[in-house]
Amino acid sequence: MAYRTGNYSAFYVDEPFYESNLGAYAAKDFVSYNLLRAWKADDSSFPFVDSHGKTYNVRDGSDWEATLKPRLHERLNNSKNIVLFLSSVTKYSRALREEIEYGINTCGLPVIAIYPEFKEKSDIVTSLGGLRKQVTDLWENLPIFRNSMSKVPTFHIPMNKNLIKQALNNSDFMICSKTNSSRYFFNL
Repeated sequence: MAYRTGNYSAFYVDEPFYESNLGAYAAKDFVSYNLLRAWKADDSSFPFVDSHGKTYNVRDGSDWEATLKPRLHERLNNSKNIVLFLSSVTKYSRALREEIEYGINTCGLPVIAIYPEFKEKSDIVTSLGGLRKQVTDLWENLPIFRNSMSKVPTFHIPMNKNLIKQALNNSDFMICSKTNSSRYFFNL
């Protein structure tokens, strides 16, 4: 078994994707991913270990089957969970579909779903303890996630540094110590 220390970040960007292209840095989900990287750069104790930084980079101009897809699989195989950024701009791309399909259905990786458009627990959870419709409606943007999340523990959280830190430190959402498959979120 691989030494699984990384957090695999899954996010939507227009394809083809070139990180050096200014357009990528303006993409909402990519900006959220970069915020986690910035928090880590600013504070080495922040518990984010970027799986994307563990292998050499490839560009979307590379062959999907021969290069890109195997690289996604390699990174997922060496990860302890998936950090999924899901927003109103998220679209059902080939790469995002493959990341979720392989990560959940093949690797069994727990998911920490981060909703960048929401900042507080009360933004995603109702007073009765369920997820708000505005959150569950976002699952329609990524049907593979909606249909597969019941197979692994899935933690739903807003884009809040302290809550993300708690989620990343929570052993219930790591492959080797994961809890039962269900939907989880911080109680109000």
